Formats: sequence, structure tokens, C-alpha cells
Amino acid sequence: MPLIYSIGKLTVGNALMVGWKPRIEGLEYIPKTGGAIFAGNHLSVADELFLGAAVPRHLAFWAKSDYFVGKGVKGFFSRKLMEGLGAIRVERAGGRAALTAFDAAIPALKSGDLVAVYPEGTRSPDGKLYRGRTGVARLAVAAGVPIIPVGMLGTEVVQPIGRLAPKLMRGVVTVKFGKPIETIGRSDDRTSLRELTDQVMSEIQKLTGQEYVPRYAPKREE
Repeated sequence: MPLIYSIGKLTVGNALMVGWKPRIEGLEYIPKTGGAIFAGNHLSVADELFLGAAVPRHLAFWAKSDYFVGKGVKGFFSRKLMEGLGAIRVERAGGRAALTAFDAAIPALKSGDLVAVYPEGTRSPDGKLYRGRTGVARLAVAAGVPIIPVGMLGTEVVQPIGRLAPKLMRGVVTVKFGKPIETIGRSDDRTSLRELTDQVMSEIQKLTGQEYVPRYAPKREE
């Protein structure tokens, strides 16, 4: 586990667990060793905080490239923080540049690390669960690792869109882990990846009880 991530687990992670007392279900589905993808719904920026606090192992999150290339003192500390957290750099330009995140995630997964992915691609604007993008399936099949569905409940109440920090509300947040979905032997053709993605979203919906919307969520600035 990267040093800064370890420090974060001991400080921020423990503070969240003690202060907010989130309910955690399905810890038995988290592998003790080996790579896996955690695929969850996305209600709030607090999702990453509570998910990271709940998972006992290092969990690599995606971070936009801006955090890695800033200039001056602020840019230096931002870059070192992202590197120390073991974050995966994502280029916002799209195309081949955006695929560098996959290039970094695949060897990390194959070497036994855990990676968090939000298949909806953005936070839900209204609390509903939207159609998942196939990147999560493509990454899992390429790396040969299972996908663990994650259901987040209550984070949009604790930290609504626009709020800078979570409100101290005990017992409101619930983190649910579902049974791993195996991907070894799955085909990587478009139809198969779509089917796998839909299966993942179905399992997430079972955990959260959200209303499912069979279209992509509208993009917004994170």
C-alpha cells in the first residue's frame, strides 16, 4: 500500500469510520489477494472517500491528468499526492490519450492491485442509476480479473453536489459489496462487453434499489 494512502487510511479513513459510522455489508466478497475491479454507482464525490475507507486493501482511483501536470508549488504537491495515493491518470482529451489510463490499470490489476470504476461515467444528477459504459467490462476482460459490484447509499445526503465537505451524519451511509462477477473466458467483442456491463449494472441496482434508466447519464463537470 502506498505510503500516503496508508497515512490516509489511518487518518481520514478511520475518521470516517468512527465519525460517520457507515454500515458496511458484503466484506466477505472482497478478495484478500489478487486484482479486482470495484464497480459502483456514483451519487457524490464522497463515494470515493467511503469506499476507500471500507476496503481494507489499497484501492486505485482514477484522477484527471490536471492533477499530475500542475505548475509551481501547488502543482508539485498535487502531483506528489496523486502519485502517493497510487491514483491512475486519466486524460480528458479522449481518443488514444484517454486509453493511457487503461494502459496503466491493466498491469496494476494483473499484479494484484484493486481499481475502482464508476460505469455511469459521471455522478447521477437525480439519484437514479443510469446505463453503464462498457469500459469497465473491457478493462476486466483484458486484465482477467473479477468485477465486484458496489452499492453506495446515503452519500448524496452526506455530501450533496456543490458541498465541499461531508456533513457529520452518523449511520446515513451504507456501502454494499456484491458477489464477484468472473470475467475469465469472456469474449471481448462488442456484444459480449455490452452484456457483461448490463449484468454489472443489474447487480448494482439490486444492491441499491435505485430506479434504473436505460440511457447514459448526462455529462457534467466533476
